[in-house]
Parts: sequence; C-alpha cells; structure tokens
Amino acid sequence: MWSRMNRAAEDLYARLLQAFEEEQKGICKDPFIYETDVQVQLISKGQPNPLKNILHLSKTFSKPLEKEETGYMEEIQPEETAISDFSASESVGALALPVGRARQLIGLYTLAHNPNMSHLKITRPVTALAPLWIRCDSSDPEGTCWLGAELITANGSIAGIVLHVVSCQAEKHCSVHLEDLKNSHKKRHHSSTAATRGFAQYELFRSTALDDTASASPPPPTTITLDMAWGPVDETLETPPLSSTATLNLKVESGETRSPLKNLHRQLTFLLALADGLRTGVSEWPEPQEVKSAVELVQEFLNDLNKLDAFCDSAIKDTETVRRDAAAAVECSIERVFVVRGDLDFAEQLWCRMSRSVVSYQDLVKCFTLIIQSLQRGDIQPWLHSGSSSLLSKLIHQSYHGTMDAVSLSGTIPVQMLLEIGLDKLKKDYISFFIGQELASLNHLEYFISSSVDVQEQVHRVQKLHHIQEIAVSCMLFIKPQHELLFSLTQSCIKYYKQNPLNEQHIFQLPVRPIAMKNLYQSEKPQKWRVEISSGQKKVKTVWQLSDSPPVDHLNFHRHDFPELTLNGSLEEKKHFATMVTCSQVHFK
Repeated sequence: MWSRMNRAAEDLYARLLQAFEEEQKGICKDPFIYETDVQVQLISKGQPNPLKNILHLSKTFSKPLEKEETGYMEEIQPEETAISDFSASESVGALALPVGRARQLIGLYTLAHNPNMSHLKITRPVTALAPLWIRCDSSDPEGTCWLGAELITANGSIAGIVLHVVSCQAEKHCSVHLEDLKNSHKKRHHSSTAATRGFAQYELFRSTALDDTASASPPPPTTITLDMAWGPVDETLETPPLSSTATLNLKVESGETRSPLKNLHRQLTFLLALADGLRTGVSEWPEPQEVKSAVELVQEFLNDLNKLDAFCDSAIKDTETVRRDAAAAVECSIERVFVVRGDLDFAEQLWCRMSRSVVSYQDLVKCFTLIIQSLQRGDIQPWLHSGSSSLLSKLIHQSYHGTMDAVSLSGTIPVQMLLEIGLDKLKKDYISFFIGQELASLNHLEYFISSSVDVQEQVHRVQKLHHIQEIAVSCMLFIKPQHELLFSLTQSCIKYYKQNPLNEQHIFQLPVRPIAMKNLYQSEKPQKWRVEISSGQKKVKTVWQLSDSPPVDHLNFHRHDFPELTLNGSLEEKKHFATMVTCSQVHFK
C-alpha cells in the first residue's frame, strides 16, 4: 500500500510540475486530464477567482498567488470575480469530485512536498508548487464543497502546509451562536483563546433587467456595495458598530436607459462607431433616433440660421430636445444631477442633429456638401467656441473673410470631419460637468481632453472620462454622499484611468467613514455576514458565513424559499446559505 501511495505522490507531483513549468513558458494553458477522472487547470494571477463568494475581502486568504491548479483541482486568486468551468469533451463543464477522492489527492500533494519523504523519487530540494484547490460534490455529511492545500515556505524551503476545508449547506433555520463556533474552533485547534473579526456586506444599489428593457442584450448590472469589518464580535449577525472599517465598492456599467447620461452615452456610442469606421474602413451605423433624414435636418437647420435671432432660438430648441430625452427616462429630481449644457455652438448643434440621424456614408457627404455650399455663398456666418482645431471650424473661420480652401468630400474626410466636431462637443460636456460639480480641475482632466495624441487615442480617453462620469453620477443618485467623498472617488477614478485601459468590470473601492453611511446600512439587511475566529501564533482560523446567494456555482442547491438572514433574529421568506471554512496548519518536522 505504501509503495503504491509513494508512486502516486511522485506521479501527481511530476505531472503538476510539468504543467506548471510549461505554463510559465507559455507552452500550455489548456486543462489536462490526470488519471482519467481529474481535470487540472493552471490559473495565472489576474484570472477569475473560483472562491469569490467565500473568500473575497477575507484576510484569511489574502496572500498573492502567482499560479494555481484548478478545474477539478482549483485554486484561489485574491479579489477576483468568477468561476471558470472546464470540460475535456463536452461544453457542460467538469463535474466535482467525490470528497474521498479529493482527500486522497490532497494527501498525495502533501506527501510529495514533505521534505522528510526523502525516499520519494523527487528532485531535491522540492520545488514548491502553487496552492491546490479541489472542487468537491458535497457528498459527505458536512457538505464539503472545496478542499485546499497551501504550502508554508521559510527561507526558501518548505516548512509546512495549510489545509482548508470549505463546507456549505442551504438551511431553513440559522441558530448558530458565536460561543458554539468559538468552542468548536478551540476544540479543533486545542486553543484556550480565540479572537473574532466580523465582516458584513450591504448592497446599496443594483440595477435590474427592468432598467434596460429596450435592449436585446442589456449590460451587466451596476452594483454599489458597502463592506464593513470590525472586531471583536459579540454575537452572530450583529449590526456593525460605527467603529468599523468601511469600504464603498462601485462597479458601474455605462448605457443604462434610466440614467440621466443616456443621451450622452448614445452620442459616445456614435462617436465610437465613427472611430471604428476610420480604423477598420467598415462603418456600422447605429439606428437613427429621428424620423426625418439627416439631410432634411441639416437643411432645416441651415434655413433657420437665416432667420432673425434664429441661431439663439435654435440653440434653445436643441438644448430643450436633449433635456426632454433625459426627462423621459428619469425623474425631475434625478435630472438635476446632470444639467445639459445650453451654450452649444454651430458645430455642436450640427453634431447633435447628425449623430441622431446619419445612417450612411452618403448622408455624411450630402450633409457636409450643403454646409460648405452655404458657407461659400455667405448664407450663414455661424459662431463657434474658441479653441477648436477641426477641419469644419477652419472652414468656418475662413468663410468670415470670404475665402475657403477647397475640400474634397471623398475617402475618409467626411467621417473625420464629423468625428472631430463630436470629439470637441463631448470633451466640453465632460469639462462642464466635472468643473461645474467641483470634482476636478482642467489640470486633472488634461490627460483625457488632450489633442496631442492621435484621434483613436483621443476617443479612447474620452470613453474613459465618460465612465468616470457614470460612476460619479451613480454615486450622486443612489448614495448622495458629501462632496468630500464624491471628490475623493472622482480623483481615485481619474488616477486609475491615467494608468489603466478602460475596464467597466473594475470595482472602484473607496474607504469611507461608517457614520457617513449610517442611514444606508443600519436600516438594511446585509447580503453577506461573516465572522472569522482565529487563535494562536500560527493564526489557524475558522470562518462562518451566512449569505443570501450560493457561495459556490458547481453545486445544485434546492431552490426552496428559505428564510432571509436578519439582524434581529426574525426570519422572512427567502433562501440563505451557511458556509464554514476551517484553516489548519501542519508543520513538517
């Protein structure tokens, strides 16, 4: 028996080490099969976390990891957001292992790394592999859904191993007392004392599918959550005290139809379509927002400019049209958060009309032909904001003196002309918002509005600026924070986007004072409540968590109506899930 176990440990270690080395060289990143029944996947740093719902923000598992074995053997990645399923043959994803088989693999992994097992045919010193996590089917009475093993290294050598057990069950009643958890922990780890830390997460806002019924494929939800951490804990499900450490988490998706920025986002979408057309040579035109054609709208606009005071009247009408678009989607109290600019010049009004109606390249050519002919004849002398360097602006300034350069409306020139005036208009919109709300200065925004980079990069930076505005407006609408907090959040987003590409899945975090969030969380129920019990210098831990959503995706919990977790002990009709995580250490002597 021992000889078979030794060979099995050698084989497992050799196969994992081979995959680990191949992945480091970029040779192999696909799942592979071990002994016909186990699927293995290496997960690099920055990839999705298979234990997000249990370990997110937990100090228990906050150590950065470089590589991971996952699939049937899966591993943690800190502060990530999703589980990856893999299948060797079908698209249904790999099944979880029986608990007995999982324990066997953990034992082989431990045996292979034990430096005292010198009789094993493993090159010395033993190379420490990444932590190993195995997905289990909860077939045991405890409902084990994960087993994990993480090596302890000291001075470059393997000194021991940390063993993790994660169990989860859907329960109708939650009667666990803190003292029972502490006593169980002390008994398991032979400790006389135990320290406690609490964690609670409150969902302050989440958009739903109803928010975007007009879209066939609505964007992922916008979420705003509040994380609270404190210690010590006096009882399970207690309300976090005002002495807690609090963090606001915001993940905001652009383009929700109820947002007061809906019209601005539509203009940005059109701008992106123009930029893509320039880059690829193929334009995909959005659906028009107007019944009349672009040529009709531009002709009417040019005719209006010949009337007495028509320019001012036209600017007012265009502003009112934009305001009505926003008012149709949001309440008046919400609309006040974002005030549409009223000082639109000729080029900006032209952009508003054409971005709502242009559906082809031919539309662009005809519209700009009408404009250039009107300028050449002197029928119009429109005014512009200073500072624009677009081709259309240059032509307008030349028309003031009765001379204009000849422009061939062929190739990419019409697309370039419309893109330029759109960029100018949107940049002014964002500047007006951030400076008007006193959230940023021109110096802060210089990176995003600079014209010293190519057009494609300018569009990319404006897209980042729009996302920052979406985050600020969402916070203003649903959190109503003090200006100091909103300013800090905006500056944090600006700093992030000066160094990183656009990522609407990124969770922006901001430390806040619990007293500032008191009215938002003390009257609400948490979506997640957790207590962490630790003891001894080795910091062995037990974590108990109650949540209103399954912490693992690979198990089919019965979808009955379970009581909702509450802070006062009363139960309402909703499911909840109790999860237990134990962390023990074994030292190799």
